[in-house]
Amino acid sequence: MRILFIGDIVGKPGREAVEILLPKLKKKYKADLSIANAENVA
Repeated sequence: MRILFIGDIVGKPGREAVEILLPKLKKKYKADLSIANAENVA
């Protein structure tokens, strides 16, 4: 099982970056599961 862990997502710029990059990262690394630290996302 491959796990993609994303560090701290901060604010709107972080959310937008994840929205754009996550599908590409999941495909590139063939991730089965994605986990993100989103405590500062607001």
